[in-house]
Amino acid sequence: MKDYVACIEKLRNDAAEAALIRDLATDQGKRDVFDRLHAHLSRLADEVEHAMKQFGSSETETLR
Repeated sequence: MKDYVACIEKLRNDAAEAALIRDLATDQGKRDVFDRLHAHLSRLADEVEHAMKQFGSSETETLR
């Protein structure tokens, strides 16, 4: 179970990093790419967290 928690944390950290790069990018194309990457990684983290909650894990409650 801790592997899944670590996976969620990594996805959220990677999403935050993509958002930071997006905000610092000067090229509109790069901003768009990193915005999509941020949204995708955030959605993946949400889906993993949702799947864990379906199995009754209380470890994910403290991640948000």
